[in-house]
Amino acid sequence: MIKNRVEIIEEDAIEDVEQFEEATIDISRVSKTVKGGKSMKFRVLMVVGNNNGLVGIGLGKSDQIPNAINKAISSAKRELIKVPVKKNTIPYDVKGKEGSTTVFLAPAVAGTGIIAGGSVRKILEKVGIKDVVAKIYGSHNAVNTARATIDALNQLQDPVDVAKFRGVTLKQLFGL
Repeated sequence: MIKNRVEIIEEDAIEDVEQFEEATIDISRVSKTVKGGKSMKFRVLMVVGNNNGLVGIGLGKSDQIPNAINKAISSAKRELIKVPVKKNTIPYDVKGKEGSTTVFLAPAVAGTGIIAGGSVRKILEKVGIKDVVAKIYGSHNAVNTARATIDALNQLQDPVDVAKFRGVTLKQLFGL
């Protein structure tokens, strides 16, 4: 069950409402052996975000790189999630998993910056998070790392919403 998924009816409608920034995470050449030889294509992994809590990743594959980029951007806009950002960081520690890749995200104090590498850094920048510490365990494959990061961000919930849902105050929620 995806809790933070943003429902999008039309792709054109979201372009009018929000200004998204795009970044390329990975471009790779892939081949398939067919009867007549090898068929070469390009696979592109893109991240799209508005620096205010909305982010999505998408994969696109085509014979030409520009077509693959357009497909990846379109896919990323269909897969947007809402991330609760509190004081330029995340509310609490979280782990995301995809395949053999695990991504651990922890909040950091102001001024720390984004301590992360590869696709994790690019995704966190597009979310609008400024201070966070991240660690990748297992495989460092760009696609699995990106999906694990999105999985981790998707698990985050706003503490105010959780407190309302449980019927307790924020002090009781955090045990203060």
